[in-house]
Amino acid sequence: MEGGQMRPCYQLFKALCLTVSILFLVNCAVTQKGAEILEKTGKITSEDKELITKTSEAVRSSFRDLSEEEEYYIGRSVAALILSKYKVWDNSKATNYVNLLTQAVALFSDRPEIYAGYHTLILDTDEINALAAPGGFIFLTRGLLRLCSDEDTLAGIIAHEIGHISARHGLQAIKKSRLIEAFKLLASETAERLAPERLAQLTNLFEGTLDDIVGQLIERGYDRRSEYEADSLSLATLQRAAYSPQGMLHFLEVLAQTKTKTTSLKGWFSTHPEPKDRHERLKAEVHLAKEQVIIPKVRSSRFQKVASTWQ
Repeated sequence: MEGGQMRPCYQLFKALCLTVSILFLVNCAVTQKGAEILEKTGKITSEDKELITKTSEAVRSSFRDLSEEEEYYIGRSVAALILSKYKVWDNSKATNYVNLLTQAVALFSDRPEIYAGYHTLILDTDEINALAAPGGFIFLTRGLLRLCSDEDTLAGIIAHEIGHISARHGLQAIKKSRLIEAFKLLASETAERLAPERLAQLTNLFEGTLDDIVGQLIERGYDRRSEYEADSLSLATLQRAAYSPQGMLHFLEVLAQTKTKTTSLKGWFSTHPEPKDRHERLKAEVHLAKEQVIIPKVRSSRFQKVASTWQ
């Protein structure tokens, strides 16, 4: 084949790789059949057909559904990265309290049981933030805790983070990033002929860049749709757990006021949608629920005893 004729063929091949990858290749049987037809009609060579099949299998295997155990270990990697950036607050009383509250709220969530259970740590920073990593890891900052006026408010925040974990938002974000990097390799000039070592590089890409991916996740935060979904899930969880959603609404109001007084966009303000927008959406959902919650006195007293330690 002459050089001038090879170029369009290679471009076609690259387009095919990208197309079938984007569509997740439907299934291996369809991919193989389609490649056979293209070979018979002279659109691609037998080598191209074999490469399409191998590439499809590599991409599909990279995006298989992760088990709960795999999710847990990915979450540990995320947690390690967070703890490399922030110091854990050494206060056993407060840590025990937020973990007991987490267990109580998680019990009424859409995902009450998880591979290694839920774990919550308090980060010793004035930043206002809450983070949820895959596998049940939750992080709350002292700055955020200081804005909580009662246990219902804190329960709402924890329920929101559990909502992220229940919906596997962290894993979804990781998969999107992995896909982008895979496409970069597939679309590169050197990807026109993926030798076995290049296929190995494609697979290793998903594993070797995990630290970079989770780092981007922490800095960027979840997208707006994921945040709103976590809000809806948290509302349902709070209702089942007999916690008032009014606490979360009040927290979002305080957060909006705090944002107008601060010049820093770190933490919550850089990773979450506008508090006012979330407040309006959540308020509408709470109104539709029309449930009144009686707050037990013991709930208020135990919160006050612990809250005094994080001021």
